[in-house]
Amino acid sequence: MNKTEKQFDEVIAHCREIYIKKGSDYGPAWRILRPESLTDQLYIKISRIRSLQTKGESKVGESIEGEFIAIVNYSAMGLVQLEKGYADEVDMSNDEALELYDKYVEESKQLMMRKNHDYGEAWRQMRVSSIADMIYQKVYRTKQIEDNKGQTEISEGVDANYFDMLNYAAFALIKMSEEK
Repeated sequence: MNKTEKQFDEVIAHCREIYIKKGSDYGPAWRILRPESLTDQLYIKISRIRSLQTKGESKVGESIEGEFIAIVNYSAMGLVQLEKGYADEVDMSNDEALELYDKYVEESKQLMMRKNHDYGEAWRQMRVSSIADMIYQKVYRTKQIEDNKGQTEISEGVDANYFDMLNYAAFALIKMSEEK
């Protein structure tokens, strides 16, 4: 488990670095996005990953790794939006946005550690393509819950899916770094 925790921290540190640089360029402009729009961004990212995995080439030059990083970061943003609601204009500083990012990444890590305990780190036996498929499924589940105005009969809510997408993307990044 210590190996996974260390690898998770390394992957998240890289994702956080990208998040900070994007924040420097754009500020927390994402605060105006409704959670549904963030879910659609996640859909675009995971769709592109699956397309690249199937086609085996990129004509835009952006990597699968970069898309998984975006999934980590958009999932954290989605969790912030669920807590704070969306804004009609940018309503927080980069520092506040980073503080909330860190809060949700840490919650995600704690969830990952509890699940890894119970599941015995089964994700380590998965292919990166299967992890992508799991994220794709989580996006579709999230879209359905959103279409149902957040109402579920038995399932967890949108937040649980954002946490799972963040963790699955981190797992994919770990596996990809191990395969290099």
